[in-house]
Amino acid sequence: MKRRNLLLMLSAAAMACALPAAAQQEKYQAEYRLSTVVGTAFPWGKGGEIWANLVRERTKGKINIKQYPGTSLVGGDQTREFTAIRQGVIDLAIGSTINWSPQIKQLNLFSLPWLSLDYAGMDALTQGAVGKDVFKMIEKAGVVPLAFGENGFREVTNSKHEIRKPADMKGLKFRVVGSPLFNDIFSALGANPTQMSFADAQPALASGAVDGQENPLQVFTAAKMHTLSQKYVTLWGYVADPLIFVVNKEVWESWTPADREIVRLAAIEAGKQEIALARKGLTAQDDSLVKEVAGLGVTVTKLTQDELAAFKKVVKPVYDKWALQIGSDLVKKAEAAVAASRKK
Repeated sequence: MKRRNLLLMLSAAAMACALPAAAQQEKYQAEYRLSTVVGTAFPWGKGGEIWANLVRERTKGKINIKQYPGTSLVGGDQTREFTAIRQGVIDLAIGSTINWSPQIKQLNLFSLPWLSLDYAGMDALTQGAVGKDVFKMIEKAGVVPLAFGENGFREVTNSKHEIRKPADMKGLKFRVVGSPLFNDIFSALGANPTQMSFADAQPALASGAVDGQENPLQVFTAAKMHTLSQKYVTLWGYVADPLIFVVNKEVWESWTPADREIVRLAAIEAGKQEIALARKGLTAQDDSLVKEVAGLGVTVTKLTQDELAAFKKVVKPVYDKWALQIGSDLVKKAEAAVAASRKK
């Protein structure tokens, strides 16, 4: 009897030692849902595909990520995405700071008109102290940020005429994203902004319900916007649009430390590849994408510094208003980082 009791005790002890590992393994889901606004025809969606493939390969299939484009996990409502991540409706996401700004007001920093100015300025914000501060804010909101990506500088397009001065925007109806800051910018310029999802914007442009929109040129070509009556493009680079790779906090904590590191490093690598795709053909050394758009029969207008100054002057009150809402200290820190990048 004593020997039998001893064997039972040893067996129970062995089972107890095995439980933590087994229980932890059971927490891994068969599929993890990754939300993106667009599919793999766009650099943004391609970044999601790269991330998912890297993670699947490096965890030997233990973490299997499936991408859901069109923000389909929240019925296409881009502004609900961040809340859905916190609630666990979405496991992972690559999201725009614009779309998440209703939940984290400091993310409006990247949408201040003509703050970042160029790629060096954008890198100064995302890859420096400002980027670290933003990550802390996202963590405080209950989501785990891992890396930055990029949708790119947003250019304005329309179906009516060339835009060279603020007066050219008067009366035009533009689709804008669901951020009050964009309403303020376009209203200040005399346009009529209307908020709608990217999915809804395409038929609205095709039917003439709206005259124009604003998006990076990579989005313009991937969505074939020249077929949606968008015959005029003005390169004004007024707003940068960083993307952020994130994971739901409970999902993150359900993984082993080793797997977390795999996912984090994969996000950083995917982010770098995605940024390279987003900038392809849009640099001083390679402007092939600009030429491609012009080759579609589209009038491409690049504003001079004097022409840009006229737009900046009109929206300065909007900039100042939102700088106060975002936080003066953060905005000043960002302005200093951009200024420093221009001296290098």
